[in-house]
Amino acid sequence: MNRSILFLSVIIVCGLFAQCGIYSFTGASIPAGTETFQVNYFINEAGNRPGSTVEPGLDQEFTIALQDLILNQTNLNLVKINGDLVYEGEITKYSITPTTSTANNTAAQNRLTMEVNLRYTNTKNEDDSFEKRFSFFFDFDANKQLFDIKNEANKEIFERITQDIFNASLAKW
Repeated sequence: MNRSILFLSVIIVCGLFAQCGIYSFTGASIPAGTETFQVNYFINEAGNRPGSTVEPGLDQEFTIALQDLILNQTNLNLVKINGDLVYEGEITKYSITPTTSTANNTAAQNRLTMEVNLRYTNTKNEDDSFEKRFSFFFDFDANKQLFDIKNEANKEIFERITQDIFNASLAKW
């Protein structure tokens, strides 16, 4: 009797997972039949916007960060063209603004903000496709320059924005 209950439980659990498509333990719900993804080069248009900082190499670093995250959290294969899932867009903002001031009306703390406009296309299910803006920031002491905090700031900002993109496109959060 115990064996038949165990067998029945295993059948039910397997059936439930089969109904949900492919699921990974990272929270990704990969649509059935999806095997590849492509991340097109994110062009840095932030320098064209008043108040934004021109940061050479930001576009390439961000593109690679998004590719790496999807590669590490799914079993999808990265391709250059004809991906089942396509990520593309632009970096629209990369700017520093003061967030707090001192009694002398000088900045005590600054905020580096990055914003990305993303177009996500699911060629297997067009209803899942969307266009959305993602942004995040990094606060730092006003006595420091961008050069001093750039690596740490970009790492934190990239991690947050790429994870938000992943959640919106594959985890459906």
